Amino acid sequence: MAPPLVAVFDVNETLSDLGALRRRCRSVGAPPGLLDLWFAGVLRDGIALSAVGSFATFTEIGRCLLVEMLRHESGVEADPGEAADQVLAAFANLDVHPDVPDGVRRLHEAGVRLVTLTNGSARLTELLLERAGLRELFDLVLDVEAVRRWKPAPEPYRYAVEKAGVRPDQAAMIAVHPWDVDGARRAGLTGAYLSRGGHRYPAYLEPPRVRAGTLPELAGRLLGPM
Repeated sequence: MAPPLVAVFDVNETLSDLGALRRRCRSVGAPPGLLDLWFAGVLRDGIALSAVGSFATFTEIGRCLLVEMLRHESGVEADPGEAADQVLAAFANLDVHPDVPDGVRRLHEAGVRLVTLTNGSARLTELLLERAGLRELFDLVLDVEAVRRWKPAPEPYRYAVEKAGVRPDQAAMIAVHPWDVDGARRAGLTGAYLSRGGHRYPAYLEPPRVRAGTLPELAGRLLGPM
């Protein structure tokens, strides 16, 4: 199979390292593990709203859920709303994972056009890529607000390939989240699973065409024979 014409990147955790958010959680007195529970809850509710034909932004869901979670933590001394705002402000200062620059550049240098597609914010993605010195490598920075459906619904993936001017089968979705790869596969894109940390891909989802533990390795497999 030929290499994709377009690589569509998920952003949260695929490109971005959420370590700054974890540190900010600790600084307001939240216990270890709260961030992971919060992030899973945001995805749950955003995807659930899409399933019933409704929509709220990542920020709307995320702040409301975080305020409620912090309200029940005895170690949080500040007002829960103020503490939540302190944590969420760290989104503007996230870094990319160490393997991202080399992987992104390898695809770009091979002539693959690069696009981001996030359930979060395109504005924050712009900041992330600019800080990493990678913004000029990406043709499009997209989020789901235009279609008002969260991934893994098919509309966001169709929107991304339409904006890129290619067919779904000419694009690959790169993500650390198996449900994102599955959604892309069902929308007709090539699935590329970034198993950073060695996480297994669930057997009950549509399998990826390629998988690897680092982005440069995944890029090589997308560019090579499949």
